[in-house]
This record gives sequence, structure tokens and C-alpha cells, in this order.
Amino acid sequence: MCGIIGYFGPRETKEVLLEGLRRLEYRGYDSAGVALFHEGKVMIRRSLGKLRELERKTAGEHFNGHIGIGHTRWATHGKPSEANAHPHKAGGVVVVHNGIIENYLPLKTALSREGHTFKSETDTEVLSHLIQSHLFKGAILEEAVRQALLQVQGSYAIAVLYEGEKDKLIAARKESPLILGLGEREFFVASDIPAILPYTRKMIFLEDGEMAVIQEKAFKISTIWGEERRRPSKEIQWDPVTAEKGGFKHFMLKEIYDQPRAIVDTIRGRVSLEEGKVLLGQEVLSAKALKETRRVCLIACGTSYHAALVGKFMVEELARIPVEVDLGSEFRYRDPIIGPQDLFVAISQSGETADTLAAFREGKRKGAYTLAICNVVDSSLARESDGVLYTHAGPEIGVASTKAFTTQLVGLFLLAMSLARTRETIGQEQAKKLLENLLKVPHQVQEILDLNPQIETLSKRYMNARDFLYLGRGVNFPIALEGALKLKEISYVHAEGYPAGEMKHGPIALIDEEMPVVVLAPKDKTYEKILSNIEEVRAREGKIIALANPANKEIASKAKDVLFIPETHPLLTPILLTVPLQLLAYNIAVLKGTDVDQPRNLAKSVTVE
Repeated sequence: MCGIIGYFGPRETKEVLLEGLRRLEYRGYDSAGVALFHEGKVMIRRSLGKLRELERKTAGEHFNGHIGIGHTRWATHGKPSEANAHPHKAGGVVVVHNGIIENYLPLKTALSREGHTFKSETDTEVLSHLIQSHLFKGAILEEAVRQALLQVQGSYAIAVLYEGEKDKLIAARKESPLILGLGEREFFVASDIPAILPYTRKMIFLEDGEMAVIQEKAFKISTIWGEERRRPSKEIQWDPVTAEKGGFKHFMLKEIYDQPRAIVDTIRGRVSLEEGKVLLGQEVLSAKALKETRRVCLIACGTSYHAALVGKFMVEELARIPVEVDLGSEFRYRDPIIGPQDLFVAISQSGETADTLAAFREGKRKGAYTLAICNVVDSSLARESDGVLYTHAGPEIGVASTKAFTTQLVGLFLLAMSLARTRETIGQEQAKKLLENLLKVPHQVQEILDLNPQIETLSKRYMNARDFLYLGRGVNFPIALEGALKLKEISYVHAEGYPAGEMKHGPIALIDEEMPVVVLAPKDKTYEKILSNIEEVRAREGKIIALANPANKEIASKAKDVLFIPETHPLLTPILLTVPLQLLAYNIAVLKGTDVDQPRNLAKSVTVE
């Protein structure tokens, strides 16, 4: 959940580190720090709060070394404070770390008995002392890091400097992402692509249990057990401009407006309208998996979990295969029944979500065919799965997921269509009509974006409400959950999503003249039922905000406010309903003055359990 940057090269090291940390701010953090060589010694600068505090602290300082590491921290062990901020130093060893060292307490106890003194409450400081301990016993830096990592339990991505070996930078990972960037006579280490994209597109994604040793003209990769590894770099196609705001006030707004493009890119090359087919290829699903799947298990967390709930409706209705949906954080704590005829689908924007990865590995261990739906190329989830369906959202910088979610919905629809055509549960003509509807979605999303002035007006009307209720039925119920989550995440307003049919079983007690109720009311088989729910809200003087189709004219007389969205196939309606709810949450958050791109207590990628 934190951010790591490392640099070895001829540039002004401090500026590279600070720029890299700026590009990692979206991950969420409570403190920041850098460590740089100067006159043969490692200088550490740390600060609590936003990165600008660290920039103020280092303003005017010049460091003449050509190696440095930096970090943005989101507290797991130890409260947010300057003492707990990274980097951490023991003797001449300096470490930055993402992840959690689960056995840090017994290690700390043993090190304390050896005479080590700790200055922070963090688990990370144990690593610096552990490495120092092995150096004291005669190991060289590379071997000391290796021996230390063999002692720790948990997850880590680390970067290490040592005053005794001034021409060396070491990086290693286990269950937390870490990237090695290759430039002209320079090297980079980062926890995520955007941090180093301005400098290089040639990257190597370290795998679990791997360590990179970087020196002036070369690097080598080996496992922590000492086995050498050779792997070609990958060329990243993302344009650095793509990761910038592009004239929008916030990354989140840019990413909301980027959805028509992202959806087009996710569909591109995967649809044959003439044949009524979805072309996913063997790299996504093998012919054997397509034919033999008897059950689909969808695993995800957060917003991706809401996508999975929609995916259940898509797969069951089109392919007639039973679907189970589980939260990644809960899945492996029961004894799930998984077997070779199950298609086990893990959904994650980053491909690094710790809970989703752990659940995914459990499904794989039990023999299921595994499929990843994710956005980040060569992420842990993508590398470990039997098949990968990449969404093509591009970099998503805002913490609250927007375009990643809608492209996940598109990916799940493509998967459902592929299964349905293979199993012949839908015919060619029906498939053509469904795909025609899908190809219209990007344009329809653009139409909804044009409603933003109307949504801004709504937002001003409801910005001071203390609570919101979101209601949906059937395939649209998960969108009620997602709409409520977006409002909670970025505006800090309490909101709940409910199946509309459950309103009478509790939530109706909350409704009064102060309560805005967002009702998802497209023209589908549940429309008449939704109208009944609206009447129940009206009877209690709730303020109704309805999302409906243009043909539903009667709803204007029942709801205080109506947003009309284009009509499409019911299974694609969730994509269209999502967009105005994103804009509603965004506009309320802006009016309330919250930090839209970096909401408090949240991180973009939850890489610890």
C-alpha cells in the first residue's frame, strides 16, 4: 500500500526520488522519506504528512551521491510519525519496505538481546538491524540481505543501501510488487510503473523470492536462495502523458471521462460482429477450460467485488453455468470446495491485492483452472494465472476506482459471451444483437458524461445530507453498492446500498424528509417493482433521485430528480448506471473540499492483508 522508489545513475538523485514519490502519491500515505549518499555517508530526510513537507525539508539541500531510495508510508505497524517513517537505518544499513513482517516481534526480541537498539515501532526497522547483524558476522551486503530475508515471514518489497558498499543498490520482493527499470547508464526501482515511466519504458517485474543487485554498469537477478535468473525486459507502452491529469482538476475526473476510450480498448480485437463471436484466445481461456467448466468462482475485493456480483448475473444468464462470488478476504478462511472443473476467476485492477492473491492461490492449489481479470500487465496475479484477460483502462491514479471498474464489467461480459457461445446456450443471431449493444456502450457513456452539468446542480442540492440510501434490483443491485461506496470513499458521507426488495426489511426505518434515496430504475423486468419502492419512499417524504431510461416518462412525476440514461441490454445497463453515480460522488466530494484523489485512510492497491 506504500510506495518505493530507488535510483542509481548520473541524474540529480534527490529530484528523481521526489518526482517518483509524487507519482506514487495516489497509493495513499501518511509520511514520506528519502535516503541519499553524500560524501560517502547516507543522509536520511523524513517527514510526517504530505510530500510537500519533505520537499520543504530538503529544499536547498544538495547531495552529491548517485544512489538513493525513497518511500511513502501508510501505517500498518506503528502510528503515523516521523520516527516511524521510512527509510530506517541500523549502523550503515538503510532500508525501505512495503508489506508486513509477521514474525517481527520474535526477531526484534532476539536482536535486542544481541545489543541492537530500536528507534521506531515499525516492523521494517527489524530488517535493517537483521541485515546489519549478518554484516557484523562477516557477510557481504548481498549475502546479508539474502540471509535476513530467509529469516522473515510475511510479505515484502525492499530497497537497501549500505555505507560500506557505496556502489550498490539491492531490491527484493515477496508478495509485494517491485519493478526494475532499465535506462541509459542508469537503473530504477519502483513499486509501480508510473513512478519511473518518465525515465524509461524498459522494465523487469521481479517475481516472488527474487533479488536484484544493481551496480554502476550492470545488474543481476537471483533468488534469495542464490539461484541466478535471466529474464528479458518488457517494453511498457503507456505514454507518460496518460498518467497526467490532462487538464482535469483531479485524476479521478480525468479517469471518469476516460471511460469511453478505456471501454473501446478493452473491446478492441475481441469481437467479431459478423460471426457473433468473442475472440478471447488461448491466452485467456484454453479450449479445454471453455468446454469443461461446470462452475465459475469469482473472487475479488472492494470495487472489484461489485464487478464480480454483476458478473454472476452475466455468466448465469448467458452461459447457464452456476456462479459463486466470494470476497477474497474471506474465501480461504473457510474450506472452499474447488476442483478441476471449476473456472476460478480473480478480479483485481492492480493484480497485487493481497487478499485476492491469497484466495487465488488457494483455488489454484485445489486444481481449478485460474483466470485473472486485471489491468496491470505482468502483475503477480497475471503471471501466476493459467489465463489472463487484460482490461485496457491504462494507469488509474485516483484511489477510488472508476474506469478500472467499468472495464472489468466489459471483461466479464466478454467472458460470459465466450462461455455462452462455446456451450451454445445462445445462438449466433442473439450473440450479434448483444455484441451490437456492447459496441454502442462507449458512445452511450459519452452521452452520460454530457449530463455532468445537471449532476453538478444535483450535487449542490444534496451535498449537506448526512446519509444516502442507494436502491437497485437484480443485476443493478451491485451498482447500488458501488454508488454508495464511491460516495463514502471520497466525500466521507455515510451511504448504504441495498437490494430494493429488502427496503421493507429494515432500511425503510431510516427514510424521512432529510434522506436522499438514489433509485436505479431502468426499464427492465423489475421496473414495476422499483416503481413500488419509489412510492414507498415518497410516502415517507424521502428525496428521490432516480436513474431511468428516456422512455420512463412517468418516473418524472414520482421522483424529485431524474437522470435519464440511454437504453441498452439489461446486462449492460450496470455499466451505464455506474457513470452518473461516479459523477455524483465526485461533485459532492469537490463541494465538500475533500482530497478526491487521495481519500483519507485509503490506498490504491491493498498489498497487505
